[in-house]
Amino acid sequence: MRLLSYDTDKGPRCGVLQGEEIVDVSALVGTSGHPLRDVRALLETGDDAIERVREALAKDTSAPRVALPGIQLRSPVIQPPTVRDFIVYEEHASNQGTREPNEAWYRMPVFYFSNPLCVYGTDAVIPHPSASSQFDYELEIGIVIGKEGCNVAATDAMDYIAGFTLFNDWSARDLQVDEMAFGLGPAKGKDTASSIGPWLVTKDEMAPYLKDGHLHLKCEVRVNGDLWMKDGAAENGYFTFADMVERASKDSRIVPGDVIGSGTVGGGSIREAIRKGFEKARFLEPGDVVEHEVEAIGVLRGTIGPKPALDPNYRYQVKNPSPVPEFGISKDYKYVRKT
Repeated sequence: MRLLSYDTDKGPRCGVLQGEEIVDVSALVGTSGHPLRDVRALLETGDDAIERVREALAKDTSAPRVALPGIQLRSPVIQPPTVRDFIVYEEHASNQGTREPNEAWYRMPVFYFSNPLCVYGTDAVIPHPSASSQFDYELEIGIVIGKEGCNVAATDAMDYIAGFTLFNDWSARDLQVDEMAFGLGPAKGKDTASSIGPWLVTKDEMAPYLKDGHLHLKCEVRVNGDLWMKDGAAENGYFTFADMVERASKDSRIVPGDVIGSGTVGGGSIREAIRKGFEKARFLEPGDVVEHEVEAIGVLRGTIGPKPALDPNYRYQVKNPSPVPEFGISKDYKYVRKT
């Protein structure tokens, strides 16, 4: 199933895609008196929430429907309780073989907390941060937690995953590099926006692609219709989704609606596109249309909005921006897992 959140004249609602129609989930599961505003609200109704939707569809339960074309989709989880973003792809962590990651990266899946208050769905206008001149995207696979847990072992982790989605970790590279010189973060460089969507694909639908804890899927990035990434390999994560859940939940909590990002699939950022020699690759500008496509999941699209004028008296302007990679330096790079 593909669970989603969409706008109506009465506010956002949780829906399920059936063909080219969106079926109202609140009516399917009998909560119309208390409408479910998004997929998180559905998951919070109980550990069997997804199964109840599946059973209702199988019984052809009567429920309002709308045609998908023309409907504005929101992030499946409009405001996640938490957003943990990992970095499990060695190609990204090593800048396509041009640097050596710290040994800690190979010992444990590392993550940072992103901002759950600035989350966008597909086809949204993404605000360009006024203080940045190096705005970037990151193509990632996301998972959404389906039930509460603590100290979840990797062997049990799949029981806690409701499904898979796409996650775009919009990144102000100049802000990120400048502030992280201190050794803390990322923080402000990742504070403006994250995109999630277009929907949540449930585990059963993704099972044919899930092997040894990795999704074997091809990924693609287009900017204004031009390819900036081709044949990205989602299966090349150094750690698995189960490893990420175990690490996230250790001595802590995970709850329904929590979002976990995999980190950038190798090749899935602008600096990587420049290194690979994609001719038009550059940092993003207002009006750019960015599309991330992953087979079996869908397309997550965003348009960069106008860049507000920066107050010249703003005290925290970038002093040391991110160096722009040499064009084509990694043109012949092929990822080989380090053992």
